[in-house]
Amino acid sequence: MPRFRFSIMADSIMSKAATMEIPINSNGDTGSLPEDDSLEQDLQQVMVSGPNLNETSIVSGGYGGPAGGIIPTSSIKGSSNHNLGNSQEELTRGVAVEKLDSVKKWGINTYKCTKQMFSERFGRGSRTVDLELEAQIDLLRDTKLKYENILRLATALTTHFQSMVETQQALGDTFTDLSQKSPELQDEFGYNAETQKLLCKNGESLLGAISFFVSSVDTLVNKTMEDTLLTIKQYENARLEFDAYRSDLEELSMGPRDAASMVRIEVAQQEYQFYRDKYERLRSDVTIKLKFLEENKVKVMHKQLLLFHNAISAYFAGNQQQLEQTLIQFNVKLKPPGSDKPSWLEEQ
Repeated sequence: MPRFRFSIMADSIMSKAATMEIPINSNGDTGSLPEDDSLEQDLQQVMVSGPNLNETSIVSGGYGGPAGGIIPTSSIKGSSNHNLGNSQEELTRGVAVEKLDSVKKWGINTYKCTKQMFSERFGRGSRTVDLELEAQIDLLRDTKLKYENILRLATALTTHFQSMVETQQALGDTFTDLSQKSPELQDEFGYNAETQKLLCKNGESLLGAISFFVSSVDTLVNKTMEDTLLTIKQYENARLEFDAYRSDLEELSMGPRDAASMVRIEVAQQEYQFYRDKYERLRSDVTIKLKFLEENKVKVMHKQLLLFHNAISAYFAGNQQQLEQTLIQFNVKLKPPGSDKPSWLEEQ
């Protein structure tokens, strides 16, 4: 019996020892066993509330190290925010410096160009002149003024002729109405009504031809010629810049040749070369555009002047068939009646 009782007690002690957790402190010594109730409460609190990421700490030492090795993440977040603020401030400062440098360069360039312009205006400075190109530019400007006059007169003709066609349409409708209400003059009113309707139909065909002519000339003047003149304007500005920096380089070259002056001369030489290349490039662009513009102008106006002549001749000759053939030949499509009127939604 005693041996049996001792065996039961030994088994009980071994089973309890197998379920025990022995904590080890930082010195490797065994500590006191935590109570089961406190451990269970801590586990429940973690499971319910969860970890607070805003108050998480990072341990710099080993597990269970001293409190001095714990670094709060709030301090790391503040440091990252500080670094981000510094980078943004540096970026803003860099943009401001870049803008200030751009304004400074613009001011120097404007001053030199203004000085050059006044020197040329009062005859104290020299300017680069391409006589052949300047003559072509002057001819283009004069041609544009004359074509603008053609466009203005053709537009006025379209407006007046449109009013005449509308009047003929109204007169034909009146004659038709009176032919039905006046039996004694039915034939006379009927003849005139048919004549006015025929004239109205031919007038609409002629209006289509004139409108096509006006549209083509408008594209030539206000788009093609204007685009070339815009390039010419850029070329003239580049010429002024080139002469301004050329004069600046010549002025520095005639001065003293000390170390500081040589540095300024070298910088002026680089700027002179840059604006010379820009001037040469734009001069080449203007020459090419003037050549293509002349070819396009001849091609377009040859077609449009032939259309204008044939349509006007056929209309006033009363040759309806020839007028219709002219529209087909030049691929002129007439707008349906009332297409120019705004829709109900547009009127609202």
